[in-house]
Amino acid sequence: MTTPLHCAGRPVARYLHRPDLDPRLSPRPYLHPVTTPRGTTVTEERPGDHLHHLGVSVAVPDVAGHNFWGGRTFVRDQGPTALDNHGVQHHDHWKLRDPDGFVEDLSWRAGGRELLRERRTVATGELTPTAWALDFTFALTNPGPEALSLGSPATNGRPGAGYGGFFWRAPKESAAPAVLTADAEGEDAVHGRTADWLALRGTAWTLVFAGATEETRRDPWFVRTEEYPGVGSCLAWHERLPLPAGATAVRRVVTVVADGAPGRGEITALVRKALS
Repeated sequence: MTTPLHCAGRPVARYLHRPDLDPRLSPRPYLHPVTTPRGTTVTEERPGDHLHHLGVSVAVPDVAGHNFWGGRTFVRDQGPTALDNHGVQHHDHWKLRDPDGFVEDLSWRAGGRELLRERRTVATGELTPTAWALDFTFALTNPGPEALSLGSPATNGRPGAGYGGFFWRAPKESAAPAVLTADAEGEDAVHGRTADWLALRGTAWTLVFAGATEETRRDPWFVRTEEYPGVGSCLAWHERLPLPAGATAVRRVVTVVADGAPGRGEITALVRKALS
C-alpha cells in the first residue's frame, strides 16, 4: 500500500506499507522517497550497508526484548547477535487520510502478542519556496496488563548506541554530510547530546530536525555521518524507558526539508516557522 504526501499541491513523499519485507528487517511503514521542493531525494531505502534502514520510520531495537529496529540484536557481554526476535508494525486503520497528511493507528506485534499500540500523525507544511516541514508525532501505548520497557544497544551495554525512536536514513553521497547545531559542529560534538535543532547538510540539501515538545527536546540525538548518513531522536539513551500498563509515551519531531545550505540564522528562522 502506497500513500502519496503533498505539500502546497506538490508531491513530496510516499508513505509505504510493505508487509512482504523480510521479517529480519522488522517490517514497518515508512516514508520514501522524501524530496526537497526542487525534487532532490533525501531518504534511503534498504541501503547495502544497513538493509533494515527504511527511509523515515519509527524503529525501536528493544521492546521488552523484541527487535523492532531490524538486523541483529545487541546482547550484553555477547555483542550483535542474530536472533529470531523481530517484531512487525501492523497498519490497523486510518483515522484521517488527506493529501497533506494522515492519522494512523498501528499495532506493534511480536512473539504472538500485541506489545504496543501506536497513534501516528503526519502532516506537511510549506515554509518557503525552497523549504517545507514534515511534522511527525507518534504515541506509543502499552495495552497489556503488565509493565514493559523500551531499550537500546546502549542500555544493553554498547556505549554511544542509544538509538531507537524516530529515525531518518539519508542518502549516501561521495562525501559525508556536515552536521551542526546552534552552537556545535561535527559528529563527535553533537552525537549523544540534546539540542533544540540539529541540521544534516548534504551536497544540495539540508535536513533540520527539531523536537516540538519539551519531552522530545530532552531526548539526545543519534548522529552518523562518516559510516552512513542518519539522524535519530532517542527514547532510551542512558536508561530504559518504562511504560507501565496503560501508559503512553508521546514524541513529536518536526523536520525542515530544504534545498541548498541555509546558514544558522536562516535555519533558526525556518525552525521557528515550522514550529509555530
